[in-house]
Amino acid sequence: TAEIPWVRIVAIVVFAWLLVQAIAWLLPRIAERLPAPIRVRLLPLVPALRLIIGVVAIFWIVPLVISPTPENLFAVIGALSIAIGFAVKDYVVSLVAGIVAVAERPYRQGDWVRIGDVYGEVRSVGLRALELVTPSDDVVTVPHSVLWNDEVVNANDGARTLQVVVDVWLEPDHDAARVRERLREVAWTSPWLDVARPAVVQLAEEPWGTRYMIKAYPLDARDQFDFTSDVTTRAKEVLRD
Repeated sequence: TAEIPWVRIVAIVVFAWLLVQAIAWLLPRIAERLPAPIRVRLLPLVPALRLIIGVVAIFWIVPLVISPTPENLFAVIGALSIAIGFAVKDYVVSLVAGIVAVAERPYRQGDWVRIGDVYGEVRSVGLRALELVTPSDDVVTVPHSVLWNDEVVNANDGARTLQVVVDVWLEPDHDAARVRERLREVAWTSPWLDVARPAVVQLAEEPWGTRYMIKAYPLDARDQFDFTSDVTTRAKEVLRD
């Protein structure tokens, strides 16, 4: 049995570590001096290069520790296969769920969906995950595997617009018929309203007062927040009068 060259292995590990540290220190400083389009493409290279250096170091060290006989190679390949299988298990589950999503279409690009606590517009649907753009302009990547465990609420399901519900609360002692009619006028006179769709006002008694629900459709799904703000502002003015 050949003796394991520990000095050479330590040298490889130290060299790889120094190289990773040099890249992590140098690339961000170079990127800061470059235009923004180049900077955003250069910075993601840091983790990629770190991974490549680690993989090269491992493939360099393994033959020094294990004799490259057929038996040893089969053992190493078997162990790597098991490890990789466990590592990519969730990825494979997301890929399968992505195929199901393509077939069943619970969401598509342009839909407004709520998955868990995240609500936003579907920007893209990939094989493994979809990207949502939230009202705060954050991009959230959600794996398709959520289809197995969580509910997916689709607000417009491929349509151009969606229903918006604006809530208004009042103390119970008031003229409900008059308030309902005035709130309906508020909805119908909004510049964001899709007049081809019905606008209704419903109400229900709650322990703390009367809840009015103004249900209407804005011109476009992306107008939902402008529509909500407009109706809320003018509803407050009407109720103050």
